[in-house]
Amino acid sequence: MEVAQQIRQAATTNGFFYIKDHDVPSSIIQEAETAAFTFFRSPTSLKEKASMHNSLYKYGWKPPRTQRLNPFESVDHRESFSWRYDPRYDPSVNDLAEIPEEVMRFIKHDADDYPWSAVPLEFKGPVIGYFQAVLGLGRVLQRAFALSLGLEETAFDDKSSWPDLGMAVNYYPPLSMEEKEQKMGDETRVSIGSHTDFQLFTILGQDQVGGLQVLSRSGQWLNAKPIPGTFVVNFGDYMQRITNDKYVSTVHRVQNYSGRERLSMAFFFGFNLNETCEVLDSCVDVEKGEEKKYEAVSCWEWTQRRVRMMHDVKGGGS
Repeated sequence: MEVAQQIRQAATTNGFFYIKDHDVPSSIIQEAETAAFTFFRSPTSLKEKASMHNSLYKYGWKPPRTQRLNPFESVDHRESFSWRYDPRYDPSVNDLAEIPEEVMRFIKHDADDYPWSAVPLEFKGPVIGYFQAVLGLGRVLQRAFALSLGLEETAFDDKSSWPDLGMAVNYYPPLSMEEKEQKMGDETRVSIGSHTDFQLFTILGQDQVGGLQVLSRSGQWLNAKPIPGTFVVNFGDYMQRITNDKYVSTVHRVQNYSGRERLSMAFFFGFNLNETCEVLDSCVDVEKGEEKKYEAVSCWEWTQRRVRMMHDVKGGGS
């Protein structure tokens, strides 16, 4: 229970914390990072084969300067490769036929295993291996979060048998001196714009370059410095909503002024999309006159609301 108490402390203050002594082998992390760097350093012609423009759901490679997470800030100075949950790559799924139709209809795939069919196996293998390892960690953390909320350890298990997951491998090319001079001192020029995540929680693997910043309650940007052997975990809007604002979904961004290329691997964990997102009874103290601040909403509708708020741009940008 000590861990649960530590989680609750972090969740109700800054919403970010580090975890160590996890079960994700360092070799899996290193292999995924190496494969990702190789992919992003490849010629554009190779990466374009897995372009998001070939996907019905925008899975795959997103070129530089085509994403903007905050409409009041610059286009993000990054490129990325992203995808969502696919039960074929979930080690806990033994038979796809066992997935209920009310769940399966929300799980979206492109034909012919795209984008994976369009990337080198040397990229797919290590990155999928990382995804599977972190998925296992996410399920462990989910139980710890349930305990931290005063619930049974397995309280969320049935809601995330086939979870709404997303993963983004983000690559930040080094800035030129001119670009660095333009960005320094201008809070609107970003590597990733300031934002909150919209699912339950995020597990972030980052290299040792740094650049992640968290907005404190006093309005100061704090550096979330890389610590070898750890993941950074933060709570999302989904978690803040079901905890009636008890747990904090904190604004964060990336500013890569290092002069070096940077890599991060963000893993987003949410409930099954057929579930209902509603405030937990354990997070409402009726004796103190508290009421539920949010109405119940389907997890699918909640996700769609947030996706519509994200901003894509076509080339160029500031």
